[in-house]
Formats: sequence, C-alpha cells, structure tokens
Amino acid sequence: MLELVKAGGWPMIPLLLLSAVGLAIVVERFWTLRRKSVLPPGLGGEVRAWAARGRLDPAHIESLRATSPLGALLAAALDVRQRPRDQVRERIEDVGRHLVHRMERYLNTLGTIAAAGPLLGLFGTVVGMIQMFLGILDHGVGDVNQLAGGIGKALVCTATGMIVAIPALMFHRYFRGRIAGYIVDMEHEAIQLLDTLDARDHGLRPASARVAPGTHGISPPVEAG
Repeated sequence: MLELVKAGGWPMIPLLLLSAVGLAIVVERFWTLRRKSVLPPGLGGEVRAWAARGRLDPAHIESLRATSPLGALLAAALDVRQRPRDQVRERIEDVGRHLVHRMERYLNTLGTIAAAGPLLGLFGTVVGMIQMFLGILDHGVGDVNQLAGGIGKALVCTATGMIVAIPALMFHRYFRGRIAGYIVDMEHEAIQLLDTLDARDHGLRPASARVAPGTHGISPPVEAG
C-alpha cells in the first residue's frame, strides 16, 4: 500500500486528506442522524397528551425544544398554538427549513469530496504522465517494460480518486435520503399535534393524545387549579 502511495507522488497527499475528511464526516453523520436522536420513540404521542390537557408553560416548552429536532419542531408549534392554524403551519415550515439545514451539516462537504476526488486523481495521473514523457525526451524510450510500469504508476492517482469519490457519493445520497424520510415523519407528527390542538379547542380529546407523560425526561406541565 505504501508503495502505491509513493508511486502516485505528491498528488496522493490531497487525495489521502480528502479520504480522511470524508471518513470523519460519514462517522459523525451516522452518529448525529440516528433515528432515536432525531425522532425519539413516543415523543410525539407524549407531547400530544400534554397539549390535550393544555397550559404548557414556557419552561416545559423550552425543555421539549432541547430534546431533539422533532422536539424543536413540536415546540415551535406550541409557541404559536393560540394563533390560527395556517399561521402555525407557516411557523412549522419555517422551523423545519432550519432543521433540515442543521441535519444536512457537512453533506455539502461530502458532496464536494465526491466531485473533487476523480478530478484530483486525474490531475495526479496527468502530472505523472507529463513527468514520464519529459523523461523520454531526455533519455529516449529505453526499456518498454519500464515505460509500461511508469504508465501504471501514473494511473494509481486515478484509481485512488475513484476509491475516494465512490463511497463519498454513496453516503452523500444515503444521508440525503435518510433526512428526507425524517422530514416526512416529523411533518406527520406536527400535523397530528395540530389536530390535537384543534380538538382541544373544540372540547374533544383524541385517542392518540392519551399517552402517559414523563417518558422522555421532560417534566409534565403544572396545571392550574
């Protein structure tokens, strides 16, 4: 392996750096975008239960906001729960855009690595070929086997660029798809919360709101009375 790196020459250095950065981003995104971190199980039902009882105090909403992206989205809806439904939806959409931007952190960098890897590999190959042909001008063709070996070494950079770029592209698409799925689920939870708020305003209590509170480390609201 070390011999291949030496054969590629100095253009291998940025390729190795790109591979290290890409690996770090993939590991970090896998950890950050775990489902239980983005969409804690049962959190939506728990919040609907509290919303159905009403009187969510500001401290409780702030603790909900800090739990996860889903908690932040539901807290944004509860912040404006007294407004008309269309205004609440606008707030949810606005906060949702910010959450998508936060979840897509580093993905542009990963996409850049996927695009730059083959170009850097091709650049390294071109540099190697130029050096080889300059050597031919100075010393002649010489041994044909040696010439073929020089071409093979020059192509090492191209192969390395593809090895770096292909996984980066695959993980970039994978994380984008995972985030899109999360957004659909978060939107579904937000709509259910809106339905619960509407039902409460009309004196109804949806069955989906009958969930025991306190299962996500959020203190239940203190009701007056």
